[in-house]
Amino acid sequence: MKKIVVIDGQGGKMGAALTSQLKSSGIAAEVIAVGTNSAATAAMLKSGADAGATGENPVIVNCADADLITGPMGVMIANALYGEITPKMAAAVSQSAAQKLLIPVNRCSVTVVGAMDMPLGEYVKLAVQKAKELLTEEQPGLGK
Repeated sequence: MKKIVVIDGQGGKMGAALTSQLKSSGIAAEVIAVGTNSAATAAMLKSGADAGATGENPVIVNCADADLITGPMGVMIANALYGEITPKMAAAVSQSAAQKLLIPVNRCSVTVVGAMDMPLGEYVKLAVQKAKELLTEEQPGLGK
């Protein structure tokens, strides 16, 4: 079974929306919620994640064997999410062989030029649609 790791911080709103829609999309995958804090983890678990953990080490461990990592773009940037993403977390995400589906968030001194200005819900729908495409087609590097 494929493994999707959803990483989020702050209150976990984006991660909860991703988790909920991933679970209802019909993708045959285990959804692991990894929060940078307990509130984010709890929000994602409440939204239907199969399992959850909080903190730096769970990010490192779960990114190592993930097929897909999703969350806000900041999960790949050290000290993003108002300091919740440690340099080790950012390295674990960026160095993972997993496909990354990141939602652009123009905050924390990062602007994604060319990204459309859409509501979070639209970005989540697009991310789930792409996850479904990636995990249901035979993709190099996604099979385990």
